[in-house]
Amino acid sequence: PGESMPDAKWFPGARLNFAEHLLRRRDDGIALIACDERGERGRVSYAELYAQVAHCAAALREMGLEPGDRVAAVVNNTPAAIIAMLAVSSIGAIWSSCSPDFGVAGALERFAQIEPKLLFAVDRYQYNGKSFEVLERAGELAAQLPSVERSILISEDSPAPETLPPNCRLFDDLLGSGEPPPLEFAQLPFDHPLYILYSSGTTGAPKCIVHGAGGALMQHMKEQQLHIDLGERDRLFFYSTCGWMMWNWLAGGLASGAALVLYDGAPLYPDPAHLWRLAEQLGISVFGASARYYAELEKGGVAPCEVGALADLRLIISTGSALLSEQYDYLRTRVKSDIPIMSVSGGTDILGCFVLGNLMTPLYRGEIQGAALGMAVSVADADGHMIREEKGELVCTTPFPSQPLGFWGQPRARYLDTYFADFPGIWRQGDYAEQTARGGFILHGRSDATLNRGGVRIGTGEIYRQVNQLEEVLEAVCIGQPWQGDTRLILFVKLRPDAVLDDAMTQAIRRTLREHASPRHVPDKILAVPDIPRTLSGKTAELAVRSAVEGAPVKNTRALANPEALEHFRELPELAA
Repeated sequence: PGESMPDAKWFPGARLNFAEHLLRRRDDGIALIACDERGERGRVSYAELYAQVAHCAAALREMGLEPGDRVAAVVNNTPAAIIAMLAVSSIGAIWSSCSPDFGVAGALERFAQIEPKLLFAVDRYQYNGKSFEVLERAGELAAQLPSVERSILISEDSPAPETLPPNCRLFDDLLGSGEPPPLEFAQLPFDHPLYILYSSGTTGAPKCIVHGAGGALMQHMKEQQLHIDLGERDRLFFYSTCGWMMWNWLAGGLASGAALVLYDGAPLYPDPAHLWRLAEQLGISVFGASARYYAELEKGGVAPCEVGALADLRLIISTGSALLSEQYDYLRTRVKSDIPIMSVSGGTDILGCFVLGNLMTPLYRGEIQGAALGMAVSVADADGHMIREEKGELVCTTPFPSQPLGFWGQPRARYLDTYFADFPGIWRQGDYAEQTARGGFILHGRSDATLNRGGVRIGTGEIYRQVNQLEEVLEAVCIGQPWQGDTRLILFVKLRPDAVLDDAMTQAIRRTLREHASPRHVPDKILAVPDIPRTLSGKTAELAVRSAVEGAPVKNTRALANPEALEHFRELPELAA
């Protein structure tokens, strides 16, 4: 029923439970390996995981948790988060998480919209060698969410009962001991809500994106088993917090029987090679991280191949932004030379990938190999015609199972306007892209950040791809500024501490863009800034920079990891009219 894209329904008579599929393996094989900045911290077998989920689910049922109830979680990437999520989904309740570095206001902005019944929270987290106490924050958050009936504290230290917030239980108490009770898996419709994830929220309150259990399960098993050949022999790692969709994707690896390597902490601490030493010690076979992480390694001259042979490593995955051609070279020469490098792109919107790699076809540096299986992905021009070897909008032209169910608490019209307003019946992802003659894809940045100069659209990714090749440049952000009836390009660069934006550096940037992109890509102004604002998931906040330069209010600074960086972009005399 409902064959058009917005209205398609998948397997309307089917019943399933997401957690049941992730817990099909129940032997002594390793399910979870917990790591942090100190190294490996513990392991959980599949049998132990099943038992702990059973104890936790029974306790949650006793608290009155029912199918359709929302559960909010401010948690770090540890086995406790996986156990809690599986217990919640076994009941048919809806899981929604963020990382503990969110402030109370940022977490409230998300969770207040979904009215959670229960709240999981940690009392501390670590980052860059420092421990941050957040017990008070957890209590404040619970107090400001009137829908929360009980909160569950995840703590390593078992704090005294009198220090706990009201109506709070310790997570360890939920796990019990001895023989676990029977684990009941609620059998629910294919499109029963499983997760609520959030848009970045840089242009207003974050949208609450609802994902169904069947679509999420199919998407993750398809990508992991068919695209990356994940199985019981593998140890899967992806650097992520519980506030990024890649954590949900990583958790899905349990459905393939793989061991998940969970990392809590800073990726470059205590030194930039730390994660690669773990990869060597633990035998990680699939290693994933953001393109930004790989770029930082390259800029820092880090050679992961020097920590060991990485004999078990068979695949490197990158996402978050397009992997540059030079980063392919870096990974091949400084990490491991004989394995595939898979750049992938999709989003929180679909809980998976539109385009990614394929282990059975050639890999060309600088481009993503092709569309995900079962996804009719193409590039459209402004009139909605499908094009190749030209830049346009990344679209999907037929329904797919992981299409979100909608935005929690919002009219369906807002959901339709977000994805289908430009091309009725066709999903517009919001990426400025190009499909090559051989079927690969090149991403040139977000459509809403695309620059228009003299009537020609320029993707910001085209500029970053060249500027980031310069050793002196750590990061860059480019915006368009209305100027004398056209648009002038302003490029901001964050340089190495020992580098200076003098005439020679400025000319080197201009020459690089002119020779390797085009004269239209050469900025009118190049300015150095001490930092560049990023979203909590690490993406460059171009729209926030543009608003700051124009003197307009930035609608939601709580969506930024470093909002203080915006101050460098306000009232710049160099940009005065």
